[in-house]
Amino acid sequence: MPLVRSFSVTSLNGLNGWEDDDVPDEDVVLFEVAWEVSNKVGGIYTVIQTKAKVTCDEWGEDYILIGPYFEHNVRTQVELIEPTKPALKRTVDSMNSRGVKVYFGRWLIEGGPCVVLFDLQSAAWSLDLWKAELWESSGVGVPWFDREANDAVLFGFLTTWFLGEFAAQCDEVSYVVAHFHEWLAGIGLIMCRVRHLPVATIFTTHATLLGRYLCAGAVDFYNGLQHFNVDKEAGDRQIYHRYCMERAATNCAHVFTTVSQITGVEAKHLLKRTPDIITPNGLNLKKFSAMHEFQNMHAQSKARIQEFIRGHFYGHIDFSLDKTLYFFIAGRYEFSNKGADIFLESLARLNYLLRLNRSETTVVVFFIMPARTNNFNVETLKGQAVRKQLWDTAHVIKEKFGKKLYESLLVGEMPDLGKIMDKEDLTLMKRAIFATQRQSLPPVCTHNMLDDATDPVLTNIRRIGLFNSRTERVKVIFHPEFLSSTSPLLPMDYEEFVRGCHLGVFPSYYEPWGYTPAECTVMGIPSVTTNLSGFGCFMAEHVADPLSYGIYIVDRRFRSADESCNQLTSFLFGFCQQTRRQRIIQRNRTERLSDLLDWRYLGKYYSQARHLALSKTYPDVFSYSLDEVENTGFSYPRPASVPPSPSVSRPSSPHSDTEGSAVRGVGGSSVGESSLAGSSSAPSSLAGSEDDYVGVDEDDERYDEDEEAAKDRRNIRTPELSATPQLVRRRASRDSTDEKN
Repeated sequence: MPLVRSFSVTSLNGLNGWEDDDVPDEDVVLFEVAWEVSNKVGGIYTVIQTKAKVTCDEWGEDYILIGPYFEHNVRTQVELIEPTKPALKRTVDSMNSRGVKVYFGRWLIEGGPCVVLFDLQSAAWSLDLWKAELWESSGVGVPWFDREANDAVLFGFLTTWFLGEFAAQCDEVSYVVAHFHEWLAGIGLIMCRVRHLPVATIFTTHATLLGRYLCAGAVDFYNGLQHFNVDKEAGDRQIYHRYCMERAATNCAHVFTTVSQITGVEAKHLLKRTPDIITPNGLNLKKFSAMHEFQNMHAQSKARIQEFIRGHFYGHIDFSLDKTLYFFIAGRYEFSNKGADIFLESLARLNYLLRLNRSETTVVVFFIMPARTNNFNVETLKGQAVRKQLWDTAHVIKEKFGKKLYESLLVGEMPDLGKIMDKEDLTLMKRAIFATQRQSLPPVCTHNMLDDATDPVLTNIRRIGLFNSRTERVKVIFHPEFLSSTSPLLPMDYEEFVRGCHLGVFPSYYEPWGYTPAECTVMGIPSVTTNLSGFGCFMAEHVADPLSYGIYIVDRRFRSADESCNQLTSFLFGFCQQTRRQRIIQRNRTERLSDLLDWRYLGKYYSQARHLALSKTYPDVFSYSLDEVENTGFSYPRPASVPPSPSVSRPSSPHSDTEGSAVRGVGGSSVGESSLAGSSSAPSSLAGSEDDYVGVDEDDERYDEDEEAAKDRRNIRTPELSATPQLVRRRASRDSTDEKN
């Protein structure tokens, strides 16, 4: 069924309307509450960190973040200072005098927001008392053995205590907005409503608890949403108390928001409330901004990846690095939710197609997913040592050769190569060549896995038979650790690594938003996403032809797993057929989508949520009007030039112009289903809709970067509402003046 937004961002006609919003006055204070404040444990950390600058610009010192205190984080991320407001200082001093350790500081990120951090252990003595109050007031019970839920109770009650104390300590009337993120902060919202605190509350779920658990199992999640017995499903997975926290917070909040259209549908059925507003996640583009340098940065980062490849595949480099493409998938190690299962199957089919078409292109695929390991793989470390030794040997010989060549030319003689290259040099080169010989295949995994036999990635790699042999056109490298510039193996930060790759592949089955493809987009790297991810839905809604801009959207909602796998395979195969020039053009187009993901614009939807909460909580003081949002269609038109993967070569059907039951591939090649069925690592069928098959016709391509960018500036608009909601502040003096007039 079609997905409908409660409050959509489909009308993108300009930014003028945003400038007219009435920003609340200085007696409104905004608190944002999350477990991830100065505590990097998940994607919400990225949301809050990147949004801080925009929010601080809007609210100034009236914006305060609330989170848990962890000493190892505070030492490196927070500067402890005295509270900036008298009411805040009195509140902190009051709680400290009662035995609770409360810290106030400034988070050392862009924008420098103020933070209030609670030491949960200092309030542990109240845990049983607060759990009893939670049960009596809301019927939510928390078992003693769930430490994370117990921490959520402590954090929630301390937050409620702080907000209530702050409201009492204010000399003048202050209007408080409290924005809570995820179930770990939800107890604070519940208790604010139970204790009737004068606080406007907002609750944002970035992913439902039950949804994540259900998707990890073998269930048809999205087609069965309306049929789930949510209480039973949560109880069967022993998360019923957590589910109750999340659902209670959702239904107690004045305003409920989710990060994407697809998550809104999920929340409607699992949490029993339709979101009031959709608040898409953005990025701070200043961090990623490279202007016209991003193409050069891609080349530089790719060169560093190539150095790693030379070491990892030493003795087996029978492929051209100039004709090698680098794909990657990254994120939490959720094998099915992140789409690693369908990606691996597609790689087997891609490998078959490349070999069948005798392609000279080699694809190296990185899996960057943290798993349980005990150390680096010795063979992997040896490869990098051999590479470095070869590099040092070549430099020594080069220095000696250059010196002798210089002396020969200096005296006016033609160099005698027999004299310049002596026996010692030849011996060094022979020893270097012998050092590159290896009897084993290049390792698939860079680390020693603790559960190698049952690891899902390694198990599936064994099933499809991609072992990095010479005959395979697809090579796989599983790096079960987050990237770091201090790594002795691949010394690159994640951002630098992404810039060096050609394509990010994220065929997720459960992805409420999807920061990984969003980060690829702002760095000008094409990516694969799905119509079950928030990012994929957002791009499909706001870009007329996502494929032309390097956003490949796999249909995982209305197709079977095999059909989705075929579609992904054809996307990957089509990408492999592009020329270098076409990839450069596509990266330029991808980078131009960056403005769609800028917090400067998407942050306005958070502003709308705050305005709505204020009007619901203080109706005598604030009013809020929102005209019906008109769906005016796409914001990004199709590029003026022919896309790098045009549809001009698509056949009228997958079977047309082929003999027997063959499927036409990219560039007119045909793939016989009968031959595919005979290989365990080949696709059982590549038949799909004609939209799956894309081709390349470089002769028909016309492209002028400056001309196209100018047209984009005229035609492309960043998100805004067709009718801007207005927040009107009612003052007694203003009302009396109006009456006199």
